[in-house]
Amino acid sequence: MERLLVVDGHSAIFAMDELRSLHQGPTRHLARLELTRRLRDLGDRSGWAVVVVFDGRRSERNFEGGREEGIMVVYSKGTETADAVVERIAARFAMKGDEVRVASNDRMVLTTALAFGATGIRIPDLERWMEEERR
Repeated sequence: MERLLVVDGHSAIFAMDELRSLHQGPTRHLARLELTRRLRDLGDRSGWAVVVVFDGRRSERNFEGGREEGIMVVYSKGTETADAVVERIAARFAMKGDEVRVASNDRMVLTTALAFGATGIRIPDLERWMEEERR
């Protein structure tokens, strides 16, 4: 059984003060990189596999996934939202019996994840978890 953390990337960026300020203007890519680094550290320390999902609908990116910084980074494609991708990943792994934790501040995403058997945590709880693992 795998333990999988699925993170709603933009929800995390906009909930974390430092990342939100990085996301403004020409440094927005630095917010994604910093979130990815923090999540990689969490995965390394906790033993959880980590997937972070970003909304790619208005992006130049034309791919759905790849590995960056030791975690899986996924961008939604076409008309699909990042929320839908988070929900699909959570459903797929939870329904096969893996332990899945979804991190988002979007109540609908968390409710849907719970319906598929995943657990949901809000971004402040994710931040606390990251801090605890750093100690």
